[in-house]
Amino acid sequence: MSVKIRLARHGAKKSPFYRVVIADERSRRNGRYIELVGRYDPRTNPSIVDLDLARIDEWLAKGAQPTEAAEKLIAVARGEKEAPVKVAKPSKRAQAKAEAEAAETVEAPVEADEAVAEEDAPEEVVAEEDVPAEVVSVEEPVDEPVVAEEALSEEIPSEEVAE
Repeated sequence: MSVKIRLARHGAKKSPFYRVVIADERSRRNGRYIELVGRYDPRTNPSIVDLDLARIDEWLAKGAQPTEAAEKLIAVARGEKEAPVKVAKPSKRAQAKAEAEAAETVEAPVEADEAVAEEDAPEEVVAEEDVPAEVVSVEEPVDEPVVAEEALSEEIPSEEVAE
C-alpha cells in the first residue's frame, strides 16, 4: 500500500479551498483519507498555507510520497519559497482600453513636439525702416453694415430676450 500526501478539493463551484491530506493513492481525490494535515486557500492574497509540519515529517519518514502541488506547499510552509500571489488579470475589454490609451499617449507627444518646434523657430524681425514705403500701408477701419443673415446667426443674450 502506497501513501500519498496530496490535496483534496473542497468548496463551491469556482471558489475552491484545499485540504492537505495523507491518503492511500488508490482512493479518490476527495474521498476517504487517513489524516488531515493542513489547509490551503488560494483565493486570498497572499494565499493561506496552514500545514502541520511535524505530522508531515512523520509521514515522510514512514515513506509517504508528496504530490508536486503538496511538495510546493510544504516548501512554502517551511519558508523555502514565497506563498503564491494571485495576479489580477485584466479583462479583454480593459486590455483593449489600455492599449488604446497607450496609442493616444504615443501620438500626442509627437504632435506637441511639432508645435513646440514651430513656436521655438526664430522669426525674422524686419524693421519698418528696412521695408520700402510703398509696401508699408496702414489700413483704415471700415464700418460695414451687418447683413441680415449674419445678424440671425449671432446669438442673442438671454437677458435681452427676457426684456
